[in-house]
Amino acid sequence: MKSILKACLVLGLVGGPLSVPALAQGTLLFSTRAGGVVSAPVSYLGDGSLVDGRFFGQLYAGAPGGTLVPIGIPRPFRSDVGRGYITDGGIVEVPGVAPGSPAQVKLVAWASWRGDTYAEAVMTGMGDIGESAMFTVDLGGGIMPPGMLLGLQAFAVSIIIPEASPLSYALLGLGLLGLCRRKAGHPARR
Repeated sequence: MKSILKACLVLGLVGGPLSVPALAQGTLLFSTRAGGVVSAPVSYLGDGSLVDGRFFGQLYAGAPGGTLVPIGIPRPFRSDVGRGYITDGGIVEVPGVAPGSPAQVKLVAWASWRGDTYAEAVMTGMGDIGESAMFTVDLGGGIMPPGMLLGLQAFAVSIIIPEASPLSYALLGLGLLGLCRRKAGHPARR
């Protein structure tokens, strides 16, 4: 029994450190403006301006052909001269994708008043959300620098103009009908 424990201990000490690189995750630099090679500002369709600190952005990523999951934490867009950009997202890991491998990525954006996460904002059905087209990035990690968001394109956060309900149309019609009847009944008011 002691010899089995010794063998397991030796394998753990020798094999454990060797297996760490196999568990490493690929990394990305979460910056929508970097080094003159990445420049993808996000704008707001409501007034045509660039989004600011009242809007959040987050990366979604995963293995090619797999499911994209949120990575890192939501970051506010800059509200200074870098308005429309996120430049302080830091280095984020892409779970399940090894360093040096490709990953599919997209950036999502939403108004902070719609929720703390993109999923919450989408669930409101009230707009003020947007997302980039999906693109492929070669990840960094290990001894390689983090991958950059090459391929990220500018996009806009949409607004939704609420459509009037059938009830509001009915009430408007009744109001107009009442106004027409009132004028028809009083010729002096014409």
